Order: sequence, then C-alpha cells, then structure tokens
Amino acid sequence: MTLYVSVTLVFLLPFYFCSSLSAAATSFATDESFDVRQHLSTVSRYGAGKETTIGSYVPSTIPEGCNPIHLNLVARHGTRSPTKKRIKELDQLAIHLDELLNEAKRGEKSLPQKIPSWLSGWQSPWKGRQKGGELIIKGEDELYHLALRIRKRFPELFNEEYHPDIFSIRATQVPRASASAVAFGIGLFQGNGTLGPGMHRAFSVTSESRASDVCLRFYDTCETYKEYRRSQEPAVDKLREPILEEITAELVKRYQINFTRQDVASLWFLCKQEASLLDITDQACNLFTTSEVELLEWTDDLELFLLKGYGKSINYHMGLPLLQDVVQSMEQAILAKEENHKPGTFEKARLRFAHAETVVPFTCLLGIFLEGSEFEQIQRDEPLSLPPKPPLPRRWRGSTVAPFGVNNMLVLYQCPGNASHSISASKGYKSEYYVQVLHNEIPVPMPGCYNTDFCSFEVFKESIVNPHLKHTFESVCTAQAKEEFPSPKPSSIACKLLNFIRSFFFQRDSYGNAKINQKNEL
Repeated sequence: MTLYVSVTLVFLLPFYFCSSLSAAATSFATDESFDVRQHLSTVSRYGAGKETTIGSYVPSTIPEGCNPIHLNLVARHGTRSPTKKRIKELDQLAIHLDELLNEAKRGEKSLPQKIPSWLSGWQSPWKGRQKGGELIIKGEDELYHLALRIRKRFPELFNEEYHPDIFSIRATQVPRASASAVAFGIGLFQGNGTLGPGMHRAFSVTSESRASDVCLRFYDTCETYKEYRRSQEPAVDKLREPILEEITAELVKRYQINFTRQDVASLWFLCKQEASLLDITDQACNLFTTSEVELLEWTDDLELFLLKGYGKSINYHMGLPLLQDVVQSMEQAILAKEENHKPGTFEKARLRFAHAETVVPFTCLLGIFLEGSEFEQIQRDEPLSLPPKPPLPRRWRGSTVAPFGVNNMLVLYQCPGNASHSISASKGYKSEYYVQVLHNEIPVPMPGCYNTDFCSFEVFKESIVNPHLKHTFESVCTAQAKEEFPSPKPSSIACKLLNFIRSFFFQRDSYGNAKINQKNEL
C-alpha cells in the first residue's frame, strides 16, 4: 500500500508542490534565530539532534530501588567526510560554476554585484582527494564523549574489570563504523588501564562479514529490500524535482546566474558539508533563504522516510534479527540475575556501531516518532502519510531521527518484586524488570508502552516486539517475500483523480487533522 501512495504522489507532483516561495524570504544569515546546522537532515552533526526533545514530553521517574543491569546501544558512526562519489560531484560543480561565472561577466568588465564574491575561483575543500567517507576528528569526538556521558550516567554498569564477554563491542566492516567503535571504547574504558597518560586499555571490536551480517547490515543481505529500493529511487527523485525547479528559478533570478537543477542540488550538498564538517555557514548555505533550506531539508527527510523509515514495512521488518538480538541479550541478563550469577560472569552491555540504514529501521521497529493511531497502523503493515510539508510541524526530521552519531539505548532495570499480581511474578521471577528507551540520550515515549519511556519488559515484548515476529528475516527478504512486498503497480485513474481532489482542497493542521486548504497549497 505504501508503494501505491508513493506512485500516486508522483502523479500529483505538479499539484502537491505548487506553492510559491515567498518573494519576501531573506537569507538565513539575517535571521539570528535560524541555525542552518539544525536543518541538514542526516548530515547534521550529533549535537543538533541531541538537543532536540520530543515535544513537551516529560521523562519517567525511575522508581526507587530500581537499578540498571544491562544496556543495549545501537549507534550510527560519527561525522564523516564526503564519499569518493560525492567528492567527484563537488569537483564537477567547481568546473561548472567557473563556466557560469565566465558566462555572467561576458561583455562586462566585472561580475554583477549580486553574485557572491566567494563563488569566483571557488574550489572544493576536498579537491584532489582520491578517498573519502572516513570518520573525521569531529566524529571521533562525538563518539568519545558519548561514551564518557554513558559511563557517568550508568556507573553501575561499567564498574567491573573489562572482558569482551561482559562488554561486547560490535561494528560493521566499514572503517568509519569500526573507528567509531574504537573512539567510543577509548572513552568508555579511559582510566581503567595502564596505556599512556590516559591510562587506556586495549579492547576488542568484532565484525561480521558484509555478506553475512544480518544484524547490522541486513539491508545488504535482504534481496527484497534491494529490489524495492531500486524501484523507488526514481520516484523519490521525482519528489525532489518540483522543489529543485522552483528554487533553481529563484536562484537564477536572485543572482543572475544560469544555475541548473543539478547545480542547485550540488550546492545544497555543499552547504550541508560546509556547515556540518567545516562550520562554514556563510557560503553555499547563504545562497538559500530560510524557507528554501527548510524545503530542501524536507525533501531529504522524505527520502529517509520512504527508503529507510516508515514509508514501507520492508524497510524495518528486515531489521528483525537486530531486534531479536537485543531482546535475547536482555533475557540472558534477566536469567543471570534470577540465577544469582556472580558479577563478572554475564554480559552487562552490548554496544553496536553501524549506519543510518541500521539505526533508522531499528527506530521504526520500536515505534518511535509516531503519533496517534500510527503505531497500530505499522503493526498492521499499513502505510503512513508522508511527513507534512513546511511550514507545518513534523516529528520526522532527519536531524533528529538520524544525525551522525545517532543512537538508541535500551536500558534494562531490575526493580523490587513487591506485587504478587504482577506479570513478572506470574513468570516466576523474583524481581520486576523494566526497559527504558532513549534516543540520542533522551528518554522517548513509545506508543507500545502506554506512551512512556519506561515499561515492563514483558509489556515491551508483548506490545512492541511480538507483533513484528509474525514475520521472519527469511520470509521478508527472500524471493518468497515478493507476494507480501510486491513491486509498485500504477494506481487507477479514478484513484489518482480522487487523491488529487482531496489534496487540492484539504491539508493537515499541526495536529495531523484534515482541514480545508484555503490557499490551495500543500
């Protein structure tokens, strides 16, 4: 059904994106309240996402007597340099900008005054680089300090002598992920060894082969997903086109340079790289107005939603092996506590370092960033509406859902078992066990746990985990899954017409409710 929605949207693009950019819009540099670094979608640095809270939600108070006994971490690598492919794109941008500037001053002694001076002779900061995609120093710092904060927040979990079976650290075979794991481990075990002035110690980071890593690189081994993604990437590109065309026209008019749509797409990418990696916000980013930045950010967020998030259930169902691994580790910790295993004989933390393609599906499996009935919809494998277009507010923002260093923590607590009628007592447990979920270190409400961040482990399994277990990785990802996750088929003319009429006259308010669209804009 989600594929049906996306195909319908492509048909309606001229109407869905028909709003005009305000002629009065100004450069974000003139708006002191606007920080472009918080609007870079998945290219945002960790700090931009970490400081964002989930509305006015007040985190749960952990009951007295409850103590953390196990921690699961699923994290994305830290801030990285652009990939080799993107470096070549920026080199091509430099060549074309030079051609455009020469064209603009043809017959003139100098460039028009409207053209920013930095464009003249601009070269990519990564010019000549033959390699890319590596973790940069800022990324190392993000993971290192994340570890320091986690150790300070949960001292009970990290007060034992290091052993790889007690503190399991796993990463994908991609260097930026394993480097992030190392930076994290340096912070986590700092002062507990004898190496160097920082009293560091050696620790183990394990990786599975890319070809068989179904826990952290399930998207590489899921054939159904790869086919779905290939089929939908052109549709996602179509979603961007009206926005890019409109912004391109505005930039041509504003700067008197014949930018192409590809130029604008590359300049937006350059803006994200300059702002996130280099803290430069007065060059490429300054070409755009605040409303243009928000629209470009939204198109990036749509791609994240459709190809990695709630846009189609295959996106997150393929992450079931990771969810099962998390639950299994908590069950083993509970068993160790129930059987009074000695400290130092059971795992206390399972720490994983991977990619946005790993963390986002896992976030969806937990049901984070959902509203109202959307949780019930995903449990029925029903499609969700696309994130609303600016200026309407939305929860699904890449800078919060998946910035560099994004992480989900599931902390298992042991609490006094003082209620004979409790679920834990019915299971024969001596204690109560609860799960707290944190996204970017901030407790977040889960619809499956009565919209709290802290709920019984059994409720967590029953309401959040078990509904997904009607699927398996094999049933979702093998050739047999094609009936369940079919390739997109064109919707009927009647359906397209009905959707057009609805989209033309209605829009969503800030609470997601339909209302009359008086401006005929979406």
